[in-house]
Amino acid sequence: MIDVLVIGGGNAALCAALMAREAGASVLLLEAAPREWRGGNSQHTRNLRCMHDAPQDVLIDAYPEEEYWQDLLKVTGGLTDERLARLAIRASSSCRDWMRSHGVHFQPPLSGALHVARTNAFFMGGGKALVNAYFRSAEALGVQVRYNAPVDAIELDSGRFVAAHIGSERIEARSCVLAAGGFESNREWLREAWGQNADGDWPADNFLIRGTRFNMGVLLKYMIEAGADAIGDPSQSHCVAIDARAPLYDGGICTRVDCVSLGVMLNRNAERFYDEGEDFWPKRYAIWGRLVAQQPGQIGYSIIDAKAVGRFMPPVFPGARANTLPELALQLGLDEATFVRTIKAYNAACRVGTFDHTVLDDCRTEGIAPAKTHWARPIDTAPFFGYALRPGITFTYLGLKVNEHAAVHFGGKPSANLFVAGEMMAGNVLGKGYTAGVGMAIGTAFGRIAGTQAAAAALGRPVQNELQEEQHATS
Repeated sequence: MIDVLVIGGGNAALCAALMAREAGASVLLLEAAPREWRGGNSQHTRNLRCMHDAPQDVLIDAYPEEEYWQDLLKVTGGLTDERLARLAIRASSSCRDWMRSHGVHFQPPLSGALHVARTNAFFMGGGKALVNAYFRSAEALGVQVRYNAPVDAIELDSGRFVAAHIGSERIEARSCVLAAGGFESNREWLREAWGQNADGDWPADNFLIRGTRFNMGVLLKYMIEAGADAIGDPSQSHCVAIDARAPLYDGGICTRVDCVSLGVMLNRNAERFYDEGEDFWPKRYAIWGRLVAQQPGQIGYSIIDAKAVGRFMPPVFPGARANTLPELALQLGLDEATFVRTIKAYNAACRVGTFDHTVLDDCRTEGIAPAKTHWARPIDTAPFFGYALRPGITFTYLGLKVNEHAAVHFGGKPSANLFVAGEMMAGNVLGKGYTAGVGMAIGTAFGRIAGTQAAAAALGRPVQNELQEEQHATS
C-alpha cells in the first residue's frame, strides 16, 4: 500500500508530494490531465507574493508581514481567516530556498509589470517552468506519477481516508492530500452559482476560463456532499477582465489587458461604471472580471489614448485603434454619441496634478460619478485605443475548511489522515478579492504543510509542522 496519495498536479499538489517524499513516505500523484497539459492552473502563473524584511536577490526594499496582511485584509474586505492567512504570509518568506532546491529559478519582473518589484518574486520561464521543475524533481526522488487519472470518488470511514476511485479502479493509501482545484471549468456549476440576472441573462454563459479545462470540481462537490465542512461563496473567484478574443480555456496570463487604470472602462452602453484608479493594479486587477460580469452582456471596453502607451505590459492582441473618438466607437460597436459624451464628461472632470503611475498620485476627477481617484488624465491625444474585455475565471473560492495542519474537517473535527491544499481550500484565506501572487503563496504554504502532515500520518510519526516551527523561530 502507498503511504501518501496526492490527488492533483498543480503547484500545491507537487509541493505536497515533494514534502511527503522528503519525509520518507512513498508517494503516488494522480493528475487528471494528460502529460502535455499537466500542472493545472499553476502552469499559467508567473510569480509568488513574498514577505521579506530586507532586500532579497530579485526582491527590492522590504515587504514586512504587517503590510502584506493589511494588503490582504483590504482586498478581501475582512473575509479571511487571519491565523491561516498569516501562516501563508510567513511561509512565503522562507520557501524560496526550498523551491530552488527543486529546480525553480527566479528573475526580476519584466518592464511594465507594475508595482510588484518589491512584493513579488517572478519565476524564470513562468509557471510552466515551475511545474516542469517540480515534476522532474518529484520523479527523481521516486514519486510515482500517473496522468489521465481523474479521481471521481473518495472512500471514507468516519472522516478517515480509505481509498480513491478512478471509475472502477480502487487505490488505497495510508493518507491522502486533495489538491485537485476548484470548479471554474464546470460551466453548469458556474451557472448555478451566478444564477440569472435582472435582464434575464445567465452571466456565466459569457465567462472565459483563464486556466485549465480539467478543474471540474468533481472532488470538491463529492467531499461537500460527503459531509466535509465547506467555506466560501461559490460565486466568488479570481475573476479578471481579459481580452474578449481569448480562447475558452487556457488563455493564461497573456490574455490580461493591464491598461484599465490608465484610462476609462465603459460598458456596452458606453457608460463608466467603477473607479478605474481606486488602487494599484496588482491589488485591483482581479476585481474587474466580477465588475464586468455584472454589466449588460458581460462585456466592458478599456479606452486609452497615446499618453498611456508604454506604461503597461502590451497585450498579446492589438486593440482597436483610431485617430478620432467617433471612429473608435464605430470600431468597437458602441453608440457614437454616448461614447463621445462619456469621454468628454470624464475629460472635463479631470483635475490633473503630478501624474505618476508608480504611486497613488493626485490626478483625480471632481463632480462625476463614478469618480476616478488616481491617474486621471483626459483622453485627448490620438491615436486612441480600445480593448473589449470579458470576465475570465482563474479559480473559484468555494473550498474545504481547514486548520493550520491543512486537515479536512467533518462536523468541526479534523481528519486524522486527509488533508487539502491549493484552490480546494484557498477560500479559507480568500473570501473575496485578490492581490497578485497570493494564490501561489497559499498553494505553496499549504501544499508543503499538507505533505508534511500526510507523511507523518502515514508513517505513524508525531504530528510536526516544520514550516510553523521555522516561522515561530523567526517571528
